[in-house]
Amino acid sequence: MSEIIVPELAESITEGTIATWFKKEGDSVEKGEAVLELETDKVNVEVVSEEDGVISEVKAEEGDTVEVGQAIAVVSAGGSAPKSDNDSKDESKETPKAEEKAEEKPATDVKEDDSHIVATPSARKLAREKGISLSDVNAADPRGLVRSHDVNNHVNAPQQESAKKDDKTESIKESSKQQAKDEKPVVREPMSRRRQTIANRLLDVSQSTAMLTTFNEIDMTNVMELRKRKKEQFMERNNGTKLGFMSFFTKAAVAALKKYPAVNAEIDGTDLVYKQFYDIAIAVSTDEGLLVPVIRDCDRKNFAEIEDDIIDVATRARDKKLKLDEMTNGSFTITNGGVFGSLMSTPIINGTQAAILGMHTIQQRPVAVDGKVEIRPMMYVALSYDHRIIDGAESVGFLKTIKELIENPEDLLLEG
Repeated sequence: MSEIIVPELAESITEGTIATWFKKEGDSVEKGEAVLELETDKVNVEVVSEEDGVISEVKAEEGDTVEVGQAIAVVSAGGSAPKSDNDSKDESKETPKAEEKAEEKPATDVKEDDSHIVATPSARKLAREKGISLSDVNAADPRGLVRSHDVNNHVNAPQQESAKKDDKTESIKESSKQQAKDEKPVVREPMSRRRQTIANRLLDVSQSTAMLTTFNEIDMTNVMELRKRKKEQFMERNNGTKLGFMSFFTKAAVAALKKYPAVNAEIDGTDLVYKQFYDIAIAVSTDEGLLVPVIRDCDRKNFAEIEDDIIDVATRARDKKLKLDEMTNGSFTITNGGVFGSLMSTPIINGTQAAILGMHTIQQRPVAVDGKVEIRPMMYVALSYDHRIIDGAESVGFLKTIKELIENPEDLLLEG
């Protein structure tokens, strides 16, 4: 027998939420076979069995939060799941049969001591017919004389009370209907662990940084023409890989980071840490929120390698197949709201990084070119930055460098 425990996930992750059980009590399992999917703050992780056997006990259900090292199931080697209390009973025993007829309750008799009750003959006769005691009847006469109408009132009292209750119930129902009519319909559902984590981290960043945003616009004419001219040749040379905009912006960001190292830095206590590597995080939209997998060593990779890496991590992010170490230690982030049609936004810095570059949709707009108005494909770009690390002049210079390199892609190719 062995226990399935929550494995070590990452240095900063101590717990997770059980998303899906692949096995249930009584199911057989092989060594190395996944038995459940665990949702963490960053990625989903499959937990496997360490031996062959049968799941004999499940100690946590879907939706439960579990900690690293916690036992969540038991695997019995060659065993079977324990039977429930109902299963362990002797099924050969017959359940005693219920009596076919319930003993009928005798009608209430008229008490013999009713003779001391002052009542009219008609009231006594009616009480005998109804099977009630005159001592239970309230007389309306101040002298205590019970009359026939007092008996009838006593008999009808439960019905009247029931009618009152029915009226009250109907009134409540009508009130509820009116309230439901006045209220707007809503759907309430719990936030996923990942959505909670995203929300908390965005709030932490906004509260712990002096974040500002600067903007510029880029004429995309030249880079679009270059892509059009080189598209077929690029695909032939790189096994079908398409030349996208993200590789241009990634290489431009690397060049700008080299020119403005403060943008590639972060604060550690009272120190500024200037990173001498260029691991660029690329924001990817998934059903459960935005993830930022990291493309390592972008300064050493060519355009095709960057495009391949971006497609790979984006696909695995949406399929929940990313590894934890692919989500950490990026030095700078790029997010492209333009794929959703965003014209302009102020992106929020990713974690402890100093800045984030926001790309936006390409829109045909009239611009002045050499003293003439022309229609050009234009893109607004934004740089949100931590003003504690980066001065205004550096942020403007960084974004201007991005603009110049994208508008002159031949220079960018030489830079890359």
